[in-house]
Amino acid sequence: MEILFWVIILFTLVYEPIVGYYGFQKFERRLAHNSNVRLKYYYNIMLGLWVPTIFIIFIILLTDLTFQNVGLTLRTLDTKTLGPIITYIVLGLATIYFFLMLYYIITYHVSEKFRTKFIQSKNSQMGDLSFASLLPVTLKEKKTWIYVSLTAGITEEIIYRGFLIFAIAYLFPNLSIWIVMLGASILFGLAHTYQGLGNVVRTTIIGYFFSILYIGIGSILPIIVLHFLIDYVAKLGDED
Repeated sequence: MEILFWVIILFTLVYEPIVGYYGFQKFERRLAHNSNVRLKYYYNIMLGLWVPTIFIIFIILLTDLTFQNVGLTLRTLDTKTLGPIITYIVLGLATIYFFLMLYYIITYHVSEKFRTKFIQSKNSQMGDLSFASLLPVTLKEKKTWIYVSLTAGITEEIIYRGFLIFAIAYLFPNLSIWIVMLGASILFGLAHTYQGLGNVVRTTIIGYFFSILYIGIGSILPIIVLHFLIDYVAKLGDED
């Protein structure tokens, strides 16, 4: 089982940080001559996320690894592992952020004034995004982007929270849980090298926050929902 764990870890070290980075550079060069490549790139993103996820599921089916080990379960609150203060603070922040995302989604669809301001604010920030070329333009791209967001919400939580935290702790049992979470979060950050160094740091921090939340609640299922909502809010305005 250890060998299979290392296969996934090496995949996360090589595929997204290196292959994904150069793949994005190639995508941008080709996009300058052919706008149709964006849709194909979306399919490649989803494939690159589902392949390791399916591999993890096969590991679960064929070895002693269980769905519960990777957070695919309903669990009760655990305040002992990280301590009640950290656990409740992160849980509280996540709850606030969850309802904030719901507020954005609902208000966007019911308030024309809010929708207009939201789109204006989003458009003003587009020029600062290092990965703006990745965002959907055509109607088909915008519909496909929903599946990209859903894929990311499901697979990234299974890979970078559920599986990697368990695998690193299993392979290095003497490591502190804080170091284990940091290792998994750094790998999550490196998966976003195509977005530039600033976003690697940002996603590493987000990954660490999600890792603390995961250890506190013992399940990745609520985090999958939160992850999808964040990505969904990011696409609001694209349909206009």
